[in-house]
Amino acid sequence: MRVVLVDDHQLVRTGIRRLLSDTEELEVVGEAGSGEDALRLVRETRPDVVLMDVNMPGIGGLEATRKLLRVDPELRIIALTIHVEEPYPSRLMEAGAMGYITKGCNEGEITDAIRAVMRGERYIGADIAQQMALAGFDGTRDGGLDKLSQREMQVMMMVTQGYKMQEISDTLCLSPKTISTYRYRLYEKLGVETDVELTHLAIRHGMIEQMS
Repeated sequence: MRVVLVDDHQLVRTGIRRLLSDTEELEVVGEAGSGEDALRLVRETRPDVVLMDVNMPGIGGLEATRKLLRVDPELRIIALTIHVEEPYPSRLMEAGAMGYITKGCNEGEITDAIRAVMRGERYIGADIAQQMALAGFDGTRDGGLDKLSQREMQVMMMVTQGYKMQEISDTLCLSPKTISTYRYRLYEKLGVETDVELTHLAIRHGMIEQMS
């Protein structure tokens, strides 16, 4: 099985590559540090499986998953991330990912997940499955994030990562006016008034890491 690794940290990619090298049936055929690079690489290498980080510069793992599956609908994508809490797992699975595991999993779980998705099965880590189940019983735990459209979620991630409006516009191929409209919809739906408040909300819900 041919595997592509997508993560913006070289050290993480190196560690995963070494883990997978012990399994004869798996071959890492490429690495990418962003969703944009992943699109190019998948077109070139035609892998069976992509191990995809979620929070990356640029279009990020969520939008990259959607775009990759338009390139190759048979591609199996497994999210491999630090993010356990909703809405990440549900959004990635809705976008077409077949698996969702955390970087804290043991090495055997990565290969188990790859084998499962290649059989056509979904694979969700136990800790993530628990969070998804809890979210189903507590509609308030996501702070209103469930109200966001996929595009609004994408704009929120880029705003909270410090991207300027023009940068978001260029990356998403939308006009600055459209991006501004999405931003104010975010404010209204989430009950915030500034980008700073939006960022604090994202930190509280584990969507981005707090800078030290």
